[in-house]
Amino acid sequence: MEGLTSLLNNKKVSITTGETELNGTKHVQQSPSFSLLTSKFSKKKPQASLHAVTSITDGLKRLYVEKLKPLEVAYRFNEFGLPLLTDSDFNSKPMVMLLGQYSTGKTTFIKHLLKCNYPGAHIGPEPTTDRFVVVMSGPDERSIPGNTVAVHADLPFSGLTTFGGAFLSKFECSQMPHELLEHISFVDSPGVLSGEKQRTERSYDFTGAISWFAAKCDLILLLFDPHKLDISDEFKRVISSLRGHEDKIRVVLNKADQVDTQQLMRVYGALMWSLGKVLNTPEVVRVYVGSFNDKPVDDAAVGPLGKELFEKEQSDLLVDLMDIPKKACDRRINEFVKRARAAKIHAYIIRQLKKEMPTMMGKAKTQQRLMDNLEDVFAKVQTEFHLPAGDFPDVEHFRKVLSTYSIDKFDKVKPKMIQLIDDMLGHDIPDLLTNFKNPYQ
Repeated sequence: MEGLTSLLNNKKVSITTGETELNGTKHVQQSPSFSLLTSKFSKKKPQASLHAVTSITDGLKRLYVEKLKPLEVAYRFNEFGLPLLTDSDFNSKPMVMLLGQYSTGKTTFIKHLLKCNYPGAHIGPEPTTDRFVVVMSGPDERSIPGNTVAVHADLPFSGLTTFGGAFLSKFECSQMPHELLEHISFVDSPGVLSGEKQRTERSYDFTGAISWFAAKCDLILLLFDPHKLDISDEFKRVISSLRGHEDKIRVVLNKADQVDTQQLMRVYGALMWSLGKVLNTPEVVRVYVGSFNDKPVDDAAVGPLGKELFEKEQSDLLVDLMDIPKKACDRRINEFVKRARAAKIHAYIIRQLKKEMPTMMGKAKTQQRLMDNLEDVFAKVQTEFHLPAGDFPDVEHFRKVLSTYSIDKFDKVKPKMIQLIDDMLGHDIPDLLTNFKNPYQ
């Protein structure tokens, strides 16, 4: 693990602002003016709080405030999909979320990377972590309660207020000064329970919270124990809530030194078989095999070949973790473009629904008919605008949210707003990438 922090700290460069530290003093790296971007912004639109675009992050902020956010607000995209973005969402450090059943080594994994305990960490064979814990950099060691974190302007967790006070009481932020945490934050999650406990004994929407964090995170680690390979219905629902983020998922077979080489081969095969029934992707998911804790590997159990395997697998996983800060800027652009396309499709769906509503009589019956046949509405939009089916939202979720609204109350879709999104995707973002480089390189 010694090489992780040293490689990350070869250059102390701020990913979000493009500032470089020299002799303890911050110097802003001047970039060419982004004239095309600023010339396209309408003066009548609300202006971002940035006087000039000096980095990719600044450019994305301005594009969002002046082009994408008005569309989201007008057609209530935030109610159907992701909450509105704030400045802290653009400035936040990349995050890694750990998921798994209880006692699979999630908290120990973070401790192993940090080489120390973080505030509020509890480790044991029983379900010890009963809350979501975000481990991030801070001036001193402390734990911040969830309600305080949710209203903190500098932290990207304001969207969690939608899950209510019951969730926020089971959420906290652990801050501590650490070199690794200056580049990456970690999200430790409660162990997935089995049976009815997962649904009835949690007082908040657990899978909804997982889905929210999955959208924010840059990497999702699914941890498995050789003695807990079964994927329960609850764990299957949690994995299903990661839909749309399959590229972020990595699987870790932890505590692999507790079985010998022959048993490990059988365990690996059983794990791949189980995952094949849950992850609906044609590609094989990457599985890291090892024992990620501070204890030395049991040579008697795994033998010399097993020890060499664990060292190589740990090295590969560390490379994946080290690449996260370098890829954070690209990931942010990727998520921004994905969000813009989703908002555009949402506007097209609202347009089609309003188009089929009557002007005077029978509005309630027509809305019910449209909701019952929402798949046909999606198909019409897909055919008319030549859109891929995979970009459309989940039908059941859209129907559930739509049932709380009256379709005729939505604003009429303005072609100019759609054109702004097309211009942003076709011209502004490519020009932004041309004028500015990844600040971490």
